[in-house]
Amino acid sequence: MSLKPNGLARAAVRFKPASFVGTFVALMMSALVVAACGVLLETGIRASVPAERYANAPVVAAADQSARVVADTVDGTEVTEFPLPDTARVDAGLAAKAAAAPGAAAAVPDFTFPVHGLPADGVDGPPGALTGHGWGSHVFTGTALSQGAAPRTGEVVLGADAARAARAGVGDTVVLETADGRAGFRVSGLAEAGAGDTAREGDGGAATAWFADAEASVLAGHPGKADAIAVMAEDGVGTQALAAAVEKALTGSGAQTLTGDDRGEVEDHGLAYAKETLFAVGGSFGGIATLVAVFTAAGTVALSVGQRTREFALLRAVGATPRQIRRAVAAEALLVAPLAGLLGCLPGIGLAHWWFGQMQDRGAVPEAVDVHVSGFPLLAAVGLGLLTALGAGWAAGRRPARIKPGQALAEASVERLRPGVVRTVLGLAAVGGGSALAGVAASAAGSDAANASLGVVMLFMLAVALLGPILARLCAALFGLLLRGGGASASLAAANSRTNSRRLASAITPIVLAMAFASTLVFMHTSESHVASQQLRDGLTADHVVTAPAGLPADAAARAARAPGVDAAVSVLNTQVLVPVRGGGETSLQGTATQGVSDAGARFARVQDLDVREGSLDRVGEDRIAIDETLATATHVGLGDKLPLHLPDGTRAAPEVVAVYGRGLGLPAVTMDRALLDGHVTSAFADTLLVSGGDAEPLGALGEVTDASGYALAQNVDREFGAWANYMMAAVLGGFAAVAAVNTLVMTVLDRRRELRTLRLVGSTRRQVLRMLGWESLLVSAAGVALGTAIAMITLTPMMRGLTGELPHVPPLLYAAFAATAGALALTAAILPARAALRERGA
Repeated sequence: MSLKPNGLARAAVRFKPASFVGTFVALMMSALVVAACGVLLETGIRASVPAERYANAPVVAAADQSARVVADTVDGTEVTEFPLPDTARVDAGLAAKAAAAPGAAAAVPDFTFPVHGLPADGVDGPPGALTGHGWGSHVFTGTALSQGAAPRTGEVVLGADAARAARAGVGDTVVLETADGRAGFRVSGLAEAGAGDTAREGDGGAATAWFADAEASVLAGHPGKADAIAVMAEDGVGTQALAAAVEKALTGSGAQTLTGDDRGEVEDHGLAYAKETLFAVGGSFGGIATLVAVFTAAGTVALSVGQRTREFALLRAVGATPRQIRRAVAAEALLVAPLAGLLGCLPGIGLAHWWFGQMQDRGAVPEAVDVHVSGFPLLAAVGLGLLTALGAGWAAGRRPARIKPGQALAEASVERLRPGVVRTVLGLAAVGGGSALAGVAASAAGSDAANASLGVVMLFMLAVALLGPILARLCAALFGLLLRGGGASASLAAANSRTNSRRLASAITPIVLAMAFASTLVFMHTSESHVASQQLRDGLTADHVVTAPAGLPADAAARAARAPGVDAAVSVLNTQVLVPVRGGGETSLQGTATQGVSDAGARFARVQDLDVREGSLDRVGEDRIAIDETLATATHVGLGDKLPLHLPDGTRAAPEVVAVYGRGLGLPAVTMDRALLDGHVTSAFADTLLVSGGDAEPLGALGEVTDASGYALAQNVDREFGAWANYMMAAVLGGFAAVAAVNTLVMTVLDRRRELRTLRLVGSTRRQVLRMLGWESLLVSAAGVALGTAIAMITLTPMMRGLTGELPHVPPLLYAAFAATAGALALTAAILPARAALRERGA
């Protein structure tokens, strides 16, 4: 007899639709997740922003805006880049060298810095915010004088909005505050801001002031330094030719020569962080999501093939060869997987666009960045689904294809109780590896603990998949004891579960997956947030907190100290430094929250309690800092050691650690003297003022005043993006696993229609059958929740001990919601298809 495998595959799809619908859904969902993450990863790789301020300057020379870590690997030297927290600047004197390059018409050093102006009515009040530039930038920004003349030293040109706010005209004197202090400037002219100066009004406000280039760098707080150098071309000179000439002229200076969209990255530092975010979502999380998707889809394909063991046995009995069985399984995969992958890519693209839009709305990605969609991630999603279907089908169909026909028929009628030796050995190896990594994580700190914990959850999930039948039988035996008092339906459910452990395992595994990953991601955030909030509440002892987004007046602390009843007033400049941290055998630069304080002595102790464990904050000063103990552990630095770091603009420093404290999660992990940041940040103005004693009303002239609890609430809101990102990743993984769980349960119930009809024939009522399935669903969900919770806790406990020094914080209501959702999904996925099956004729 001649059998055609492709004909067998088409017949199987036509006459056994339930199994193939389940396989189709699993592969489609897998393609959805892989395509969405792939699109975001590609967007991160290709992301760029067009030049706005430098749109009319074909070539821009600027400093490298990243710090690098060089490591020697087996493949050679490896260089990793990390974006700087602030702007790295170039020597303003390079403008003369660039101007001398062949084809250069002019080279202008560019300066952008914050300026404070007095209130228009002359009374005491919060300073008005202006953006300062060097007047030379008008060459490429399009700014033009409407009255007066260009500024000289001690003079300023005001934009229309700034002049109106100051009620000043040409010849008047305005008092402005810059990094160089407060001084009077004669208004030499008024100007209409060009497109280059108004391009980013939404970021810094429309009020603008232009100063003489000769003093702009001093007023900006970076003497002799410029943000960038804009080079204009002579007529007829191409961009590439000019760029080559400028690059040659600046050889050895360390400056980069940029053209095209690369100029935009100098303007918008948010692009570098956007790329990191997109890499984290599309790459790191995408890798985990892809593994989970493949893992789940493979399980569903294996279940679908396993449900047709009887058919394969009959085919073998009537003469089908092992090769024909294998070809039939492969042909089924070829029929289902490509179409499922293509259909999954469409919602995957939609998910990527929505996810990307949400990140833009939350400020994590600049508005000018667009989503990039090409065929590569979509082809990868379809191809991966096809390979998964072929591989899982081959593995599941290997035994029924190779054993003797009589043995195949015997195994098809009664489930094999003993799992395969290879599968058991691999499962036990995964348990051992997960346990070993859990021990490593428990003894590690910081990123080492987090990295090890990721391996823990993956290995234990692999162990659940491999040892599923054994675990299912144990769970059935344990929960069966509890079901004895539930009547005949409960007892039958327990017996069914013990007898059909493979079927039970296929239903439990997706629920374990959903519970483990969702709990790990969500409770990781709740644990960190709980500890950070507690540290912030305990550590902030100030009675009043004054904040100003545009910066506080330079003398804010002195003015507050003179207010009646004030005991202490300390101004704080919040920023970040990059600290080298070694984890997983590699060194990375970790962005670390840092506060520069105007006084770290007795006055500071009245407004902030850092919980000092070693040393004294009184010694914080020039080249001496205090750090959090978790950071000290991660960097292997102790009291009296030098901590190598990169200041916000990338400048290397190695200050001495003179104090170690315990509240660096809720409060900044590095505390240094404000003067150490001078010349290394864009804004010279402190953003926060901590005040002990006195009333709030007199402080209103300095900025927005709140109490410690209000400030703590605002800080928690600032962490919103991190929370949203974790919840989003948990929703994607948990949602995918939940769909897989429902899909698997529906497949198993529909495959049991013959069993359900038999129960009806021997006298069971529909209600009794449904109650039996309800008890089975309860057993499945309870086992899945228990195993998923155990994996999450084994993962989170060492991770949180390393990151926060505390045990995981699990909100009871949130955990109960997870467990209830798992139970509701399992019950719904079992009862609804069972009702439909029992309504069929003969049931």
